[in-house]
Amino acid sequence: MSSEDSKKVVFDAEEASLVVKDLRESFGSGRTRSYEWRVSQVKALLKLLVDKEQNIIDALSSDLAKPPFETVVYEIGMLKNSCEVTLKGLKQWMKPEKVKTSITTFPSSAEIVPEPLGVVLVISAWNYPFLLSLDPVIGAIAAGNAVVLKPSEIAPASSSLLAKLFGEYMDNSCVRVVEGAVDETSALLQQKWDKIFYTGNGRVGRIVMTAAAKHLTPVVLELGGKSPVVVDTDINLEVAARRIISGKWGCNNGQACISPDYVITTKDFAPKLVDALKIELEKFYGKNPLESEDLSRIVNSNHFARLKKLLDDDQVSGKIIYGGEKDESKLRIAPTLLLDVPRDSPIMSDEIFGPLLPIITVNKVEESIDLINSGTKPLAAYLFTTNKKLMEQFVMSVSSGGLLVNDTVLHLAVHTLPFGGVGESGMGGYHGKFSFDAFSHKKAVLYRSFIGDGAIRYPPYTDTKLRLMRALVGGGILNIIRALFGFS
Repeated sequence: MSSEDSKKVVFDAEEASLVVKDLRESFGSGRTRSYEWRVSQVKALLKLLVDKEQNIIDALSSDLAKPPFETVVYEIGMLKNSCEVTLKGLKQWMKPEKVKTSITTFPSSAEIVPEPLGVVLVISAWNYPFLLSLDPVIGAIAAGNAVVLKPSEIAPASSSLLAKLFGEYMDNSCVRVVEGAVDETSALLQQKWDKIFYTGNGRVGRIVMTAAAKHLTPVVLELGGKSPVVVDTDINLEVAARRIISGKWGCNNGQACISPDYVITTKDFAPKLVDALKIELEKFYGKNPLESEDLSRIVNSNHFARLKKLLDDDQVSGKIIYGGEKDESKLRIAPTLLLDVPRDSPIMSDEIFGPLLPIITVNKVEESIDLINSGTKPLAAYLFTTNKKLMEQFVMSVSSGGLLVNDTVLHLAVHTLPFGGVGESGMGGYHGKFSFDAFSHKKAVLYRSFIGDGAIRYPPYTDTKLRLMRALVGGGILNIIRALFGFS
C-alpha cells in the first residue's frame, strides 16, 4: 500500500456522525432557512450545469457511453428546467397558506406553514447520475434543508465530478457530497436524518427503510418495476413504434426506471407491431446496432452477465425475433425483441433494466389489465389507443406510479405532475413544487385572541354545556340555535 493510500481517511460511522453534526450546527444557525440562501444555492447549481456541461457529458460518456444528446436533453436540460421552475415559484411556495377555521374555535385564524425538515440524506442511482442526484437536492435546498448527497459508486466518473463541483460551487457548510460504496452508505444510514431520499432498487430500498425505522425517519423511495406498454390495434403504428423505441432504447438503452419493460398486444396485431418496431429500430440504430454511437453501453460486467443470463435461459433463448447480439468486451447488447416468452420465465419476474423487450400476446386487449394487475404495481404504465372507453378503463383500473397514454416516459418532464411510485415501485413523489413539499413539514398553526373565552368548555360540566358543545362540534348553525333554546 502506498503512503498516499495510507493517508486516506476511512469514512466510517464516526466520520458520518461528524458530518451530520456539522450540518446540524449549520442548520441550527438558521442559515438555510432564508429565501436568499435557498435562491443562491439553486442559482449555483444552475451555473454549475451551464459552466460544466462538457465535463458532465464526458463523465457520462466514461460511465455509460451515454450519447451526448441524451445527456444534454435528459440530464442537463431537465435539471436546468427544474432550477428555473424552482427559482420562479419558490417565493410563493414558502408563503404560509391561509385556511378557514370553524365556529368551534371562533374567533380565530389559521395557516399552514411549510418549514424545512432539517438535515436530509439523498442517495442516488447510477443510470442518470446527475439528474437523479441533483433533482432531489434542488428540492431539499428549496425547502431550506442541509443536505448530504451520496452518488452511486457504479458511475465513478460522475460521482467524482459531483464531489468536485459541489466543493467549487456550493455552500459546503450546508451541502456536502460523500463518495463511496456499501461501507460508506452503511455508515451514513446509521445516522439520524430528518428525511432519506433513495433512488434505486427494491432490495436496497428495504435496507434503507429498515435503517430509517430505527430513528423513525421518513423516507422517499424511488424504485422501479416492470412498466408495461399496452398496444391497441386502432393506432398510428409508425408513431407508436417510434415512441416505444424512444422510451426503451433511447433512454440509456433500457437502463431507466420508467423504461418500458414489456409489451402486451393481441395475437392478431403482434406481427404488425413487430414489423413496425424492426423497421424503426433499423432506421434509428442501423443494421449493426452494436456499433451505434446512439446507444449507451451496459453499465458494468455484472449487469451484462445478468442480462446475458436472462437471454440464455432455456425458456427464452428460442423466443428472440430481433437482435440478441452481444459484445462482452465492449459491454454492448443490441436492442432485442422477444415474442411470447413464458410468463413464469425469469425475464418476466423482475425488472429487466436493459435493452431486452418481451412482447406478450392476449386474445383481447382488455385482458391486459388483469395481466398487469396480477403483478406488483409498476412505476409507470403506458397505453397506446384511440378508444376512449379503454383509456378510461385503463386509468381507473391500473395502479401505477404514473400513467401515460399514447407515449412513453414523457410524464417525467411535466413538473406539474408528481413523479413517484406506489406499492413496490416506491413511495413519495417529487418534481417541481412536489420536490419542495417532499422535503418540507406542513406545520398547522392556529391563532386566537383573548376575547370570546366562553365558560362552556370549562368545568363544572353541565347538561346545558354538553348540549351546546355537541351542537358546536357538529358545526351546524341550526343545531346550535336549537341547543340554545334547550331543544335536544
